[in-house]
Amino acid sequence: MADKFVIVRRCTELLHWLVPKSEAFPRAQRFLLTQRLMASAFDCHDAIIEAQSYRSAARIDALQRADSALSRLRAYLAMVHELQWLNQRQYQHVSRMVLEIGKLLGGWLKQSQQ
Repeated sequence: MADKFVIVRRCTELLHWLVPKSEAFPRAQRFLLTQRLMASAFDCHDAIIEAQSYRSAARIDALQRADSALSRLRAYLAMVHELQWLNQRQYQHVSRMVLEIGKLLGGWLKQSQQ
């Protein structure tokens, strides 16, 4: 049960890190790539919170939605890095955060499917 709270905390930490960084992205792109990036991050967070309230099939569905949103987030972060809106250190940091969330999410999903 404690792992379920850890993943929410890690997602919240990711959002706290990502929101101010995204505000520094080029203004013209803020409504395209940045909007999708942030929507994916919030979708993942929301689905994880929902999963805490559900049991069995509904929980698995919410966790799969979180996993899908996390995959989209990874792709958008890679694009942001390629566009040089995040430097190498920032990209490595956020990638480690996303990796940890992915591991926690994968473990919770595997446990829920048993």
